[in-house]
Amino acid sequence: MTDFTYSVDANGVATITWDVKDKSMNVMNLKGFEDLDALIDKAIADDKVKGVVITSGKKDFAGGMDLNIIAKMKASAGDNPAQGLMEGLMQSHSILRKIERAGMDPKTLKGGKPIAAALPGTALGIGYEIPLACHRIFAADNPKAKIGLPEIMVGIFPGMGGTTRLVRKMGAMAAAPYLLEGKLLDPQKAKGAGLIDEVVADPVAAAKDWVLSAKDADIVKPWDQKGYKMPGGAPYHPAGFMTYVGANAMVHGKTQGAFPAAKALLSAAYEGALVPFDTAIRIEARWFTNVLMNPSSSAMIRSLFINKEALEKGANRPDVPDQKVAKLGVLGAGMMGAGIAYVSANAGIKVVLIDAKQEAADKGKSYSEGILDKGMKRGKVTEEKKAEVLGRINATTDYAALDGCDLIVEAVFEDTGVKADVTAKAEAVIPETAVFATNTSTLPISDLAKASKRPGQFIGIHFFSPVDKMLLVEIIKGKETGDVAVAKALDFVRQIRKTPIVVNDARFFYANRCIIPYINEGLRMVAEGVQPALVENAAKLLGFPLGPLQLVDETSIDLGVKIAKATRAAMGDAYPDSAVDEVLFAMADKGRLGRKSAAGFYAYDEKGGRLGLWDELGAIWRVSEDQPELSQVQHRLMMAQVLEAVRALEEGVLEDIREGDVGAILGWGFAPWSGGPFSWLDILGAEKAVAICERLEKAHGPRFAAPKLLKDVAAKGQTFYGRFGATAKAA
Repeated sequence: MTDFTYSVDANGVATITWDVKDKSMNVMNLKGFEDLDALIDKAIADDKVKGVVITSGKKDFAGGMDLNIIAKMKASAGDNPAQGLMEGLMQSHSILRKIERAGMDPKTLKGGKPIAAALPGTALGIGYEIPLACHRIFAADNPKAKIGLPEIMVGIFPGMGGTTRLVRKMGAMAAAPYLLEGKLLDPQKAKGAGLIDEVVADPVAAAKDWVLSAKDADIVKPWDQKGYKMPGGAPYHPAGFMTYVGANAMVHGKTQGAFPAAKALLSAAYEGALVPFDTAIRIEARWFTNVLMNPSSSAMIRSLFINKEALEKGANRPDVPDQKVAKLGVLGAGMMGAGIAYVSANAGIKVVLIDAKQEAADKGKSYSEGILDKGMKRGKVTEEKKAEVLGRINATTDYAALDGCDLIVEAVFEDTGVKADVTAKAEAVIPETAVFATNTSTLPISDLAKASKRPGQFIGIHFFSPVDKMLLVEIIKGKETGDVAVAKALDFVRQIRKTPIVVNDARFFYANRCIIPYINEGLRMVAEGVQPALVENAAKLLGFPLGPLQLVDETSIDLGVKIAKATRAAMGDAYPDSAVDEVLFAMADKGRLGRKSAAGFYAYDEKGGRLGLWDELGAIWRVSEDQPELSQVQHRLMMAQVLEAVRALEEGVLEDIREGDVGAILGWGFAPWSGGPFSWLDILGAEKAVAICERLEKAHGPRFAAPKLLKDVAAKGQTFYGRFGATAKAA
């Protein structure tokens, strides 16, 4: 069985149709490359064939390379994996170069057969790199289609000619958003940007017409023509030199050097621009091999694609019938409730948004209107779409409107009594079969479930703020939560197009359990006299989007105070964070509550723009003359989070390390290059991690003691993924 089929029409145009069986989207695999190569050979060798159209038998062209295969390429490349990868990549490059040259005489550049790409819809990754090798690209006028090269988003870069061809086609400056940011465009915008050539109603028909009329000069790529000059200038040209200097500064400014793929991409583009095309392709392949040999790339692919996709498809969903939500009740129209109402209505779900006062309920609905208005300004939302979404939201104070809701999400103030009150009011109205979910970040689900008459249908759904932008949703099972409630929550999260993780009930659940120690460690270091800038920059050099001090500013210092007081009350003498409280409480006493008050660990201008660390921090907590090494600060920040993740697995809060890694990256931006805390431990090695813990414990106390599970993994020479794998269970 082949992924490609071949036919020749009466006019002599060969059509190669890509249609991977049993998949909704075409993805390329190694056998697919072989099949495509054979059919290109067949078309070029057949004197009756005047040209070729490459298209898809599906509504889209292709979603890219099968990342499951890329993740395994290193392991399957033999005893010398770098050599094996390089040879495999060059074989793939030779196929695309064959398409590009199309049988033409290498000296005269004549006699080749025109080859066009006809894209019915989305074309991503290798699904765009193949068309780039063709002589003309036709795309259907499909506004839902996306075209581009998103590889950088999963820890690799366009390494099948996409980097070299796009830089030569557009110039480095124009190509940068599509290579370094993974920017995707609809067909009309892609044509305007120069990514494709034509947008038509019937791309196959248009491609065939062009093939029959194309001349020799129409199929010679600019970089194969004599006298070719790179758009924007090559690196040794004054304009080109400045482009690459700027690009280098931009990449390092955004990545802090923590993401190897971005650096490799820039190196491939720069070095490739200095040499002829065929040498540039080889340089690109070498840098791509370099990235694939880096454990970061396989970890990112595993977490951000393979594991993320598995969780979104219900890898840990109980085996119960479909629980799709038809009507949702949202209790509380504050920031969280309003956000939940918006994402749900936008996904086609009817929403009842309830608050104690009509004014508050209406304000909650207006949040959706504001988001939709911004979308209209950007041309992404129509007036009809806006009316449709807003029409699904019923903002009211009347609990009777909840009749018929099959899921309730309570998002009121973080107070047990208030939550118990609205739970009782809702359960008096909703059907017996309805599931009740509480959105909380701190309160134990099992305790909140005591207010419910149906604890088996009570569950936690923890959204992250802002709801419309954050991808992760944490689902928390109480002690009595049943399978139907879990399935309901998972199916709901799938409907609103977010990524779920499922954890068991415990203080702070999983995400906050790990992120609070990260913040606290940063605050401890400030109190110890570590330079605040060292703390913040150490975090950013690890790839964290925010340092711990900026993060507490963003989430608000007074919220940290409230959490600290509640935790101390619950834990009593076992409370471990008194040193942290001294810093938090002092800032709160000074009225410096974070960004919302335009005053926190950072200083802000009158518009709320962050200016830099507050000058007086050093006057309150004296900066020591002897500062720790950067690596010491980074080990403290990393281990503060990672050890909590291990403890969560050890204690059964986490049941699947895939959820631990995906949740960490999507929930609080844990060093994406690492693939998550468990992937990072596997990259570092458990034995080395234990040694770091021992040094930290000796210097800073028992919070850095290596958990028994980590020691066991180290003693047995294991890895976390090797031990737990896709069916991860707490040991």
